[in-house]
Amino acid sequence: MIREEDLFPIGKFQKTHALKGELNAVLDIDEDFLDEDYPLIIDLDGIFVPFYTESWRPKGSSACLLKLEGVDSEGEARKFVNKTIFGRKEDVRDFVGEEDIHSLDGLAGYDVEITGHGIIGKVSGIDDNTANVLLIVERPDGSEIYLPLAEDFIDAIDDDNRTLRMTVPEGLLSINDKETVNDSDDDE
Repeated sequence: MIREEDLFPIGKFQKTHALKGELNAVLDIDEDFLDEDYPLIIDLDGIFVPFYTESWRPKGSSACLLKLEGVDSEGEARKFVNKTIFGRKEDVRDFVGEEDIHSLDGLAGYDVEITGHGIIGKVSGIDDNTANVLLIVERPDGSEIYLPLAEDFIDAIDDDNRTLRMTVPEGLLSINDKETVNDSDDDE
């Protein structure tokens, strides 16, 4: 069974094209993805169904005409109009950045493991109100720490174990500690 959390949106079907089942698709992924033997996953009535590309050709700079195996008429193709096209995360990894594969909200509840410190807490949210997106991590004692969600700091995202592994600069973990803040205030 295909689960939504294993999928990544890669485009959308816009309309049918001609009478042989071709569809006009806009892709958010390199079209080379279509040359691989990866399925395109479509949500049909709440069930994620895999389809394979029979053929495709570019149409303009951001669209393509795509023919799915087993979809041979305009009537059959019509059920795909305005549907999001998904790829399996494991298939799209080489075509998009690792940080793009994981929606920011999808990291909620992941353990945050920092090199040299072990697991420091769980992702409780994302603060994207500033130019730098911040990961909000709830520590076991209930306090929160904010870490920059920068590609340079992410070592791995392990979906199976729901763990985000990071390496961060020394001192970044203690920047929000009350004791550290109070100690620096005492020095003035």
